Amino acid sequence: MVIGVTMIKVIPGEEKAVYNELKKITGIRDVFHVFGEYDFITIIDVGSLSEINKTVDAIRENEMVTSTQTIIGAEL
Repeated sequence: MVIGVTMIKVIPGEEKAVYNELKKITGIRDVFHVFGEYDFITIIDVGSLSEINKTVDAIRENEMVTSTQTIIGAEL
C-alpha cells in the first residue's frame, strides 16, 4: 500500500467544480477543502508508486488546477 497526500491550488472561484471532479478520480480516498496556501488536500490510497503517479497526473489534467505538491508514504 502506498499513501499520497497531494496539496492542490486551483483557479479562484472554481473550487466547487474542482472538488466534484476530484471525487471522481480513482485512487483518491478523501478530499478536504482547506484554507491557506492550498485549496484542497487529497488522500490517495493505491497499491504502488506508479499508481500514485497516474492519480496525480489525473489531478493535473484538470485545467482549473494551477499547481500540486505531493508527499508519499509507504508501509515498511
